[in-house]
Amino acid sequence: MLELVILEAWAEFAVRWLHVITGIAWIGSSFYFIALDLGLRRDGDLGDADGEEWQVHGGGFYHLRKYLVAPKEMPEHLIWFKWESYSTWLSGMALLVLVYWMGAELYLIDANKADLALWQGVLISAASLTVGWLVYDVLCKSGLGARPTVLMLLLFVLLVVMGWAYNQIFTGRAMMLHLGAFTATVMTANVFFIIIPNQKIVVADLKAGRVPDARYGKIAKLRSTHNNYLTLPVIFLMLSNHYPLAFATQWNWIIAALVFLMGVTIRHYFNSLHARKGNPHWTWGATAVLFVLVVWLSTGPRLEMSAEAAPRPGAMRFIEAEGFEEVADIVLGRCSMCHAQEPFWEGMHWPPKGIRLETEAQIAGAAKAIYLQAGRSQAMPPANLSWMEPEERQAIVAWYRDALSN
Repeated sequence: MLELVILEAWAEFAVRWLHVITGIAWIGSSFYFIALDLGLRRDGDLGDADGEEWQVHGGGFYHLRKYLVAPKEMPEHLIWFKWESYSTWLSGMALLVLVYWMGAELYLIDANKADLALWQGVLISAASLTVGWLVYDVLCKSGLGARPTVLMLLLFVLLVVMGWAYNQIFTGRAMMLHLGAFTATVMTANVFFIIIPNQKIVVADLKAGRVPDARYGKIAKLRSTHNNYLTLPVIFLMLSNHYPLAFATQWNWIIAALVFLMGVTIRHYFNSLHARKGNPHWTWGATAVLFVLVVWLSTGPRLEMSAEAAPRPGAMRFIEAEGFEEVADIVLGRCSMCHAQEPFWEGMHWPPKGIRLETEAQIAGAAKAIYLQAGRSQAMPPANLSWMEPEERQAIVAWYRDALSN
């Protein structure tokens, strides 16, 4: 059982590493193709092509051409850019399961907001990703598809509503993460259900000698544009779990909404630049104003967690395990000066990652993290600034073993 805990920790690390790698690949190819598409030159003899571009990289020269529908003859080798997106979503879902579903007691459910069983929180987490995509897809397939600006505004409203709704149930950290997961689900579903199938229809028509319908390309382009504007906010939301200033305030859902607006202003600048439509410096001013608002909102009242909250059933075994009183004293003496509602450590204004270790329920709820970071490793306290002794670390290990053996 102890080895399983170590394997779970390394599995989380490995999946997180994979998620970052695949995310880089997806975001990199997405940004490249958006820049390429907007920067195509349409002068000269292009034949059936819509535009072309010459590029240099790594000592070589590249000549790229874009066809609005497809070339007259299908090339023998055709590369499909889809696995970057699929792999990013799949690894992200695996990480969601490992961290927020398996660790729902600590990271997902906020008992002060909603009295839910852990399975109910996990069910809401999974269902929200599906329902959110379906609502978005219906909006895109309605007549609003011909009014992209109105559609984008409605998408923004949907994201704000989702953020607010998540915040009524989940911890601030989980709210941010789930809003990012929902957005990433929309982006990947766009690729899987719309963009790639539409492109395959065009390829099939071409191979059959039929004239492909240009509307499939237009539909795919609309979804691709949405993905382009959603990318930067998703990255912010995925990183937010490391910064309590972003998630541990009652205004966290408004902060998330402002981040989506910053994603629009930043991408609008680069899209305009790549399309040679000027240099809209005003977007940087707008982004700066939005960022200042985010900083100001982050200084608002912190999310309070009841110090008297009863431990969840899964945490009781750690309270009842032999050695808990000793471990609680160790944690209160070595860890709680930082992991407190109002940290005592000079220069620290909020508990790291929003984790408090001031009550029996909080210590028991964080048992796995305490075991891994202060028992099996010396990650905590940082640089051992509170002088945790080897005997105290051994006591933590013995307590955790006893809890798992019962």
